Amino acid sequence: TSITTIIRRFDSVLNDRLANGVELPKHIAIDEYKGDTDAGTYQLIIANAETHEPLDILPNRRKNTIKDYLRKFGSSVNVVVMDMNPHFKEAVKKALSRPVIVADRFHYSRYIYWALDEVRRIVQKEWHAYDRKQCKRMRHVLYKRKEKLKEKDRWYLNRYLGMSDVLKQAYILKEAYCKWLDWAKKTNDIKEIKEKLFEFYKQVEESNIPAFIKAIQTFKNWQVEILNSFSYGYSNGFLEGINNKSKVIKRNAYGFKKFERYKGKILLSNQYKEIGIHLG
Repeated sequence: TSITTIIRRFDSVLNDRLANGVELPKHIAIDEYKGDTDAGTYQLIIANAETHEPLDILPNRRKNTIKDYLRKFGSSVNVVVMDMNPHFKEAVKKALSRPVIVADRFHYSRYIYWALDEVRRIVQKEWHAYDRKQCKRMRHVLYKRKEKLKEKDRWYLNRYLGMSDVLKQAYILKEAYCKWLDWAKKTNDIKEIKEKLFEFYKQVEESNIPAFIKAIQTFKNWQVEILNSFSYGYSNGFLEGINNKSKVIKRNAYGFKKFERYKGKILLSNQYKEIGIHLG
């Protein structure tokens, strides 16, 4: 069978199996991924936040594209899970009537770890070359929870925290954030979650560390959406898994020039997976 015939048959399956737009359920999750197709570098995947089923893929992540699609197919949608992309938030708010936006926990937690890493990079510039390189190589000891560190890692952690009061304070803030997050995930008291988050803000402000001040400003800008993540319990973690599978599909095919074929392969692979059929 020639390649042309295979492509023609695949296109025929796409026309039969995939609709041009899907009526969306009440709770959805959206995320971008790097497709590198004729439609653009980045595409946007939409999935059911409850069943984790991918529903549709938009050709780009532009605000108007998202807004138009939600206006056309999102009349039932009232909850949207997303990363902290201001363009996504604006598109969702303009398209839907009073939507509940849920910020993904992984994405907002990254701002705290990025702040810690920024402090590390700044303070280690003043160190001896050996410690500078070693700290960069062993930086994972700063990010891991203290109770999960092995004895060797604890030694490195204590060494580097002892070399900089600022780094030590930044580490304490990271641990305080993790403590708040762990506690918040176990309680249903949103009011108390908010109060303890404000206590963390105060701790950061008293530290006067610019990287962390900047991080909590982002938290304040997304505070409603962050608190919603505890009220609704949704996350985008499963979409990261779908995106990773999409990368494997693209790599195995040595890339897809046509967006519609790449989109079809991703969506059909998930559909046929449910009935135990492997799609080429």
